[in-house]
Amino acid sequence: MTRKKVNLEYITNESKRKATYKKRKSCLLKKANEISTLCGIQACAIVYSHDEPNPEVWPSHFEVQRVLHKFETLPKLEKDKKMLDQETFLKKRINKAREQLIKQRNENMKKKMDLLMFKCLSTGTIVDNNIDVNCFSWVIDETLKEVECKRTRDQSQGGIHVAENGSRTLSEEKELVDAMLKQDWLMDSVHSVGNEMLHF
Repeated sequence: MTRKKVNLEYITNESKRKATYKKRKSCLLKKANEISTLCGIQACAIVYSHDEPNPEVWPSHFEVQRVLHKFETLPKLEKDKKMLDQETFLKKRINKAREQLIKQRNENMKKKMDLLMFKCLSTGTIVDNNIDVNCFSWVIDETLKEVECKRTRDQSQGGIHVAENGSRTLSEEKELVDAMLKQDWLMDSVHSVGNEMLHF
């Protein structure tokens, strides 16, 4: 069963926060012990709590001081190379989420334009006048490139047409694009719509 993703935010409920702290601290120290034993590395942990006057250290005060001293004697460039505080971590998470959002929006737009393009081909008319003309033209150009690449690859493989996961075969795509090329109305209509949109 997939574990529910934890929201990284402050737990306002005090009893729940204390229980989470106790559980997470135990897991943290256990993981530190595991990585130190399994990989033969020097590691230490210092955990502060609002409810305890002194921090909890692992594996011992002496070992913590020894590891920290070794770290402090490293050149600054070496020390900073892989350091990561919570602010930097959250910024990386936010940037990654933004990139995923942009990628998903682009994929959704392409699927929308793909569907619109084939509706136009099947009906013989522009079915939506409120389209992004530049995006629509780009999708048409990309489709032509994809078909040409598939045709070249297919010819090099002996002319075998294969469709995977219910996708269109090369012959089906070629028929659609040939229809597009033979009927200049599609591109003319797209540019016509664009010109009308540009005249206020």
